[in-house]
Amino acid sequence: MYDLGGGTFDISILKLSKGVFEVLSTGGDSALGGDDFDRRLFCWISEQAKLAPLSDEDTAILMVKAREIKETLSTKPETMIDAALNSGEEIHLRITAADFAAMTQHLVAKTMNAIKKALRDANVDADDVDGVVMVGGATRMPHVQRAVSEFFHTTPHANIDPDKVVALGAAIQANLLAGNRAAGDDWLLLDVIPLSLGIETMGGLVEKIIPRNSTIPCARAQEFTTFKDGQTALAVHVLQGERELVSDCRSLARFELRGIPPMVAGAARIRITYQVDADGLLSVSARELRSGVEASISVKPAYGLGDDDIARMLQDSYTSADVDMVARALREEQVEAERILLATRSALDEDGGLLDDAERVVVDGLMNRVRDAIVQSQSGAIDHQALKLAIELLADGTEDFASRRMDRSVRTALTGKSLDQVVQD
Repeated sequence: MYDLGGGTFDISILKLSKGVFEVLSTGGDSALGGDDFDRRLFCWISEQAKLAPLSDEDTAILMVKAREIKETLSTKPETMIDAALNSGEEIHLRITAADFAAMTQHLVAKTMNAIKKALRDANVDADDVDGVVMVGGATRMPHVQRAVSEFFHTTPHANIDPDKVVALGAAIQANLLAGNRAAGDDWLLLDVIPLSLGIETMGGLVEKIIPRNSTIPCARAQEFTTFKDGQTALAVHVLQGERELVSDCRSLARFELRGIPPMVAGAARIRITYQVDADGLLSVSARELRSGVEASISVKPAYGLGDDDIARMLQDSYTSADVDMVARALREEQVEAERILLATRSALDEDGGLLDDAERVVVDGLMNRVRDAIVQSQSGAIDHQALKLAIELLADGTEDFASRRMDRSVRTALTGKSLDQVVQD
């Protein structure tokens, strides 16, 4: 579905199998539409006629004329541009369809880039597409139709009025949903999730549970654990979007799982389940597997979210991909640094006597180095690689200490037990 409207461009890849329409992927550009073709023609007229800066009234007059010329060139090879402005200037220019196609070729190319992304998301090639439906009045432009035809190596379906095709499809779907199913209407539309659904993890990071373009209804589950010793509650923050940081995604809901039995950090097993039904309603549940405590919430991800918002969020994720990955790598190392500091401090409080004074000074120094690295990484003075090095130095410097703790634990566990008792245990 190639949908080039007045203000936006949308592309959908669908698969039809035994009466089931499955949406494989969606994409587009919320800042691209037929109006951009009008503006480009407006600029060309201004340049060719060598017009002085225009008033608001004359700009409106020329924009209307540009749209009329665009529509005329969709059916004729050339036309005249005649206009009289309030400033007294008059315009008399000849323009051909080839001229118009050349000056707007970069706009058509933008739609091709969006198509390529949608095909990658759907994991199909252009040659796998059997048919293309053109939607939106802007698709009447011959050079747009040619570009689509050349890209897919097939003639687009243009036998339906592009201004009515969406309304007709929606009416047919609504008629079926209302129960008015006639003979031969044995088909079903399977939609997809336009934006990924995820959860906030330590460090303000987003872990995606259900990726975008997943066919609904669907369900996904993933296991998480606690960060601190004795943690008895977990805050669940449900997010929507493609970015790596919580601050760049859309918050959908928050709830808490309480009653987690106190355990050492990392021992709890908490399963987070996301379920999206056929109506797009998202249900999120959190369950601690050992104790069985559970909490849940339901939310409508699409509520208050328009097509333009979806396209903008997708475009932001494309343009910010490199920056996001660097930011994520840094946050992950910061979380790991905090974790190893907590674990080392807990070990020292419990078994610090296993180290002599000189060894304790070394470990304290390595911990201080990690703390300093965290502060420097937060200010941008060092990158994630430098922070990772400080973490590795602390891990290597406490390896012997960890071995002594393990030996003590084993001796304590075996004290007073016979060989037979050990074998039975």
